[in-house]
Amino acid sequence: IGVLHINPKSSPSGYTDAHQQGIDQMIETIGLTDLEDGTVVEPGEQEDQVIYRDSLPDNVDADISAAIDDLIAQGCNLIIGTSFGYGTMMRQKAHEYTNILFSHGTGFYSYRYNLNNYFGRIYQARYLSGIVAGMKASQGANIGYVSAFATDNAECISGFNAFALGVQTVNPTAKVIVQELKSWYDADRERSFADALLAAPYNCEIVAQHCDTSGPSEAAQAVGKYSVGYNSDMATAITSDGSRDASVLTSVVWNWGVYYTQLVQAAIDGTWDNEEGFGNYYGSFKDGLFDIAELSPDCAEGTQEIVDLVKGIMREGTEEWDVFSGVKLSFAQND
Repeated sequence: IGVLHINPKSSPSGYTDAHQQGIDQMIETIGLTDLEDGTVVEPGEQEDQVIYRDSLPDNVDADISAAIDDLIAQGCNLIIGTSFGYGTMMRQKAHEYTNILFSHGTGFYSYRYNLNNYFGRIYQARYLSGIVAGMKASQGANIGYVSAFATDNAECISGFNAFALGVQTVNPTAKVIVQELKSWYDADRERSFADALLAAPYNCEIVAQHCDTSGPSEAAQAVGKYSVGYNSDMATAITSDGSRDASVLTSVVWNWGVYYTQLVQAAIDGTWDNEEGFGNYYGSFKDGLFDIAELSPDCAEGTQEIVDLVKGIMREGTEEWDVFSGVKLSFAQND
């Protein structure tokens, strides 16, 4: 198995960390087999069958191509690309290497023989985090949101719209102010954009994020305000000892191990088939692919009860309601 990461594999938090935790969970759950002699490897014992190419920018096709070629040369039968920009080259390589399986995260390309794409309805968790933020914010307050991209990217626009709808369920007069990075990863600007949202003239009480690092949560912590993290549980990411910082109200977190375990098991079992078998993957809240992290003790009273109520609706997966079904939920602060 070859894995392409945009950030270092050892990232302590953020986007790549969330994917790597999923890979680690898959390794431990499945217990991989030595491809040379069939010796069974006990779960969690080693990860020799997983080869990484990390710190690989997703906007230089020549480097992506070389990384994939190298992984295949080392015997990889399945290539996982975790960042959006890997898609073009993964599609090209899937046509070139028809005996290799390719799985591309957050993208939209597929090829019925050996290339699928995977993602999840993460907007559902963002809606939940919007409820948390809306409950905490003053009526009519500004809430900041640092987004990788804006209206030209479906993942991003569905994210901040879902967050805003969540805010509106409990705080209809609050405003969500979005600042666009125009990049999936830019550590310096992720922090500086959050700093700007928290300061005049916006004076946001809370800042949320759709970006990779803990910068927005660190910015809020520094000025005594609140944040909503993403990818990792930022409440522990911004502390030096792993304790929970109450300034992080919650975080939208992935459990990529749900997908990676299914994916690799299908490859091992030989059940991959993009028409009748594994195919493209778009997981939901009820699949356990994502959630929000433990709520801060500083959250408004009653927040957990409303979050749990909406989670129950999401677990049912009813056709009558989803975040973008056109039906708006509403809760009074004293419900």
